[in-house]
Amino acid sequence: MPPRLTQYRLCPRSRSIRLALAEYGVEVQLVDENPWEWRQSFLAKNPAGEMPVLEFDNGLILCGAYSISEFIAEEVLPVATMATPGPPPLIPGNREDRAEVRRLIDWYHGKFDREVTRELLIEKVYSSMRPSGPVAPDPGVLRAVRANLKYHLSYTGYLADNRRWIGGDELSFADFAAAAQISTADYLGEIPWSDYPAVKIWYQRMKSRPSFRALLGDRVPGTAPPLAYSDLDF
Repeated sequence: MPPRLTQYRLCPRSRSIRLALAEYGVEVQLVDENPWEWRQSFLAKNPAGEMPVLEFDNGLILCGAYSISEFIAEEVLPVATMATPGPPPLIPGNREDRAEVRRLIDWYHGKFDREVTRELLIEKVYSSMRPSGPVAPDPGVLRAVRANLKYHLSYTGYLADNRRWIGGDELSFADFAAAAQISTADYLGEIPWSDYPAVKIWYQRMKSRPSFRALLGDRVPGTAPPLAYSDLDF
């Protein structure tokens, strides 16, 4: 049986791992988990209550995008490249290059997630799923999040303008982390693409990769994306 990836379809960290695994042709069984439910059976696998979680038949359980991406970088790619050239390393380059890639992974899965994506999901998705009844998004929170988003998109545009890829000369997990965060915000209709042309050009390149197809087909009940979400020529 393929490994099992417990995830939520709009969870950006889960999305980044799905992108990385798809990039290397690693088949996984997706197991959906609702992050607002805090089920005991899921907490038994990851006491932090966060996704993604990757489980193997031999009992190995990897929790979180950081540990899973490092595992892929160290264990999956060497197998994939023994017979064929395969995809580039997930964390490529020399020591300084790899440090920069990891810095940007932390930026997107840390700072961007805290200041933008997590709050968007709480306000626009999770709040409508509460057992006590749906709660309308807080306009004040959304204003603050959108201000934060402008800063992050400006920084992403700077990176895209000055580098071939987000992390440097080669495609890396920094691109997957950035694309995953931005794709979730895009699903929720929050990306003003016309204001950030460099980000749009980079994202079009990411969006056109075969590994991105499954994400473009994701749909969450009760929350439909804008029409351009799955359009490669948006």
